[in-house]
Amino acid sequence: MTRTAPLYQLKAEFFKTLGHPVRIRVLELLSLREHAVSELLAEVAVEPAHLSQQLAVLRRANLVVARREGSAVHYSLTDPRMAELLAVARGILSGVLAGQAELLADLQASAAPEAPPAA
Repeated sequence: MTRTAPLYQLKAEFFKTLGHPVRIRVLELLSLREHAVSELLAEVAVEPAHLSQQLAVLRRANLVVARREGSAVHYSLTDPRMAELLAVARGILSGVLAGQAELLADLQASAAPEAPPAA
């Protein structure tokens, strides 16, 4: 009998796949619309070989799909919910960063030298 991996392990693998800045940027762009590789290259600003490598990772994970149109290759998301996931992540990060900004402001305020007493 073959055992499948527990769901938490599959989730960890899924998030590991997302764990690269170039892959996240590509997914953000594809959340807006389908893009040709040449468009992705212009937006992501990495070497073509590096982009190709990251697109291959996303294809193997079935997160993106490619289609050929003449000599151009166009990519799109396999599931539109990826855009929702990225938006939720953005919201979580915004909250975390806002909390850190408040903490930093509190630290800076408590480290400020006290004013000398008035004469």
